[in-house]
Amino acid sequence: MKFWHKTLFALPLALLVHGAFAQEVRIGFVNTQRILRDADPAKVAQRKIEGEFGKRDKELQEMTAKLKSLNERIERDAAVMSETERQRRQREFAELEKDFQRKQREFREDLNQRQNDEVQQLIDRANRIIKQIAEQEKYDLIVQDAVYWSPRIDITEKVLRALGNPK
Repeated sequence: MKFWHKTLFALPLALLVHGAFAQEVRIGFVNTQRILRDADPAKVAQRKIEGEFGKRDKELQEMTAKLKSLNERIERDAAVMSETERQRRQREFAELEKDFQRKQREFREDLNQRQNDEVQQLIDRANRIIKQIAEQEKYDLIVQDAVYWSPRIDITEKVLRALGNPK
């Protein structure tokens, strides 16, 4: 009796599962890293960010050179400097280094925030395009970032073209 009860329950379930897989399931794949690297809007954003942060980066490089030069002068002239002069230069070096570290930290924070904003905008736009492609071409599932994918299901080129990349 238990055998028939289990069989009567399992048979409709098996037919249901078989029916679901008997239909063609369309799966696509999008390589997000490639989108972030190769999409024209990503390249435009990168150039824009470099333009915005180039001046500050150059200032930091100049401060680095100044710190290095000042440190070398202190070390080179330490034997002939008075104790007061040596302490004054070391204080000057310490203040400059502290200012440099603060500016460098602010630069990194601002740069990271700006990059994250641009990446998020690109991802949002790409996701809208992916959804459009999925609806128009009747995909059941679009996967982003996988361990393995067949080139047969890779729709990254379609997304890049829709983002404005000419083929």
